[in-house]
Amino acid sequence: MASSIQGACRCAAAPFRGHWPVASAPLPSALCLVTTHHRPTHHPRPSTHPGEARPPRRPKGFERLGLRHIGALRSLAAPLIAGLSVVLLLLLFVLLASEVMEGETHALDMALLHAAQRYREAHPWFGHTMRDLSGLGSSVVLTLVIAATVVYLALLSARVSALLVAASTALGAAFIHLLLKPAFGRLRPDLAFADYAAWGMSFPSGHASMSAIVFLTVGALTANTRSRWVERVCILAIAAIATFLVGISRIALGVHWTTDVLAGWAIGAAWATGWLLVAHRVMRSEMTDTASTAPRH
Repeated sequence: MASSIQGACRCAAAPFRGHWPVASAPLPSALCLVTTHHRPTHHPRPSTHPGEARPPRRPKGFERLGLRHIGALRSLAAPLIAGLSVVLLLLLFVLLASEVMEGETHALDMALLHAAQRYREAHPWFGHTMRDLSGLGSSVVLTLVIAATVVYLALLSARVSALLVAASTALGAAFIHLLLKPAFGRLRPDLAFADYAAWGMSFPSGHASMSAIVFLTVGALTANTRSRWVERVCILAIAAIATFLVGISRIALGVHWTTDVLAGWAIGAAWATGWLLVAHRVMRSEMTDTASTAPRH
């Protein structure tokens, strides 16, 4: 800026060089000092053009602390909700078992049993459809589903998840058929009300409980592989609908009391959710160990 002022002054003094002997002298040093001493400092401003993005603003201390707490709460929300669901489902099972043992549900069970029999007799196709749906919860179908799931997880190198799925279903079947059913010892509805003869004890329903264990476990593991929440909801809804249809078919065929199916749904869903919590904990600890042992650059 000082050089431009000097140039301007020299140009203005050029016509008087012949008349003024001092006109050709340079500018006074004081003027040069003033012009150079008060040179304004230029601070670059961020671009405001529409096509250029502004640099991201770094969060302040409190904001970083808040984001960290939000992330921690999100990571804890799912296990807490799942744990609460397990507790509520177990309480529902205990309540149903208490009412059944006291005979408080006999009137409701008999009313729904008679209604199902009348509907089957009036609509022959209904019985055939219910038998097909009941087959979804048979031991053969559920075993095939679990075997396919375990093999698929093993091929994906998710051996821990495969082992947990196999253990949850095997132990669940043993717990229901070898412990709960003999412990309650409830007889099935009379054969006169049933579509066909079924063997074993009645409470809780093995089809309803095992279908809840298998379908909900496989559905949750499959939904965990998807990133969009719509896909996750659809997968879990399909698993829940399959579980619901299997249980309803047992009531409609007259081979189980209604409270048997309700208790089977409760204990099966609680069992599946509890094992999914264990799987989540194990996989999270493995990820932590892998991250801690990974070399840092």
